[in-house]
Amino acid sequence: MTAKRGVLFDVDGTLVDTTYLHTVAWWEALRQHDVDVPMAEIHRAIGMGSDKILDHLLGSDRDTGADDDMSAAHDILYGAWWERLRPLPGAADLLHACAERGLAVVLASSAKGAELEKLRRVVGADDVITAATSSADAEQSKPAPDILEAALDQSDVDPEHCVFVGDAVWDVKAAGKLGIPCIGLECGGTSADELRAAGAVETYADPAALLAALDRSAITKLTD
Repeated sequence: MTAKRGVLFDVDGTLVDTTYLHTVAWWEALRQHDVDVPMAEIHRAIGMGSDKILDHLLGSDRDTGADDDMSAAHDILYGAWWERLRPLPGAADLLHACAERGLAVVLASSAKGAELEKLRRVVGADDVITAATSSADAEQSKPAPDILEAALDQSDVDPEHCVFVGDAVWDVKAAGKLGIPCIGLECGGTSADELRAAGAVETYADPAALLAALDRSAITKLTD
């Protein structure tokens, strides 16, 4: 049987313009608990889930008694933006172009269930999405590879015949743990140099730029 080939996509910061909204929401959630972390530090941690980001920002040896409250505050603050979320340039067209080339299109997201449904509506390409994960599908968030493993399981895509597209160094590192090539997009605010240093095989400004170069990208190699 021919191996099923596909492209896994991160969603937040890769297909939907959310990275800085998450940054501000975490900044305010922390300040509500008298914790002051510069936004630049928070931004560089976005892409981790709430099970990792607070340890990363505040240290694992702290009192964790307020973690659940801080995570809940983030969710409420971020939720206020849901109705104004916008797709990043070329997001839906990129997914359709991958599907037209016979590739499975899989969303490897760590968003919670209701949030993922909103993100899917914002992207507007449900007609070509083969499978989509949520936070409930993984024990640990990126840079652990759990969500990518779940995406592969749900879609039946062969890990040796796929590419992951993400916007954060955590995406690249998660893919690297499974030996999956990762294409980095700069639209989440991480530079091409940082993405390549983490192991990205290629970098592009945003989904539209990747779409424009699709026929010479790592994605096209899946169809050879």
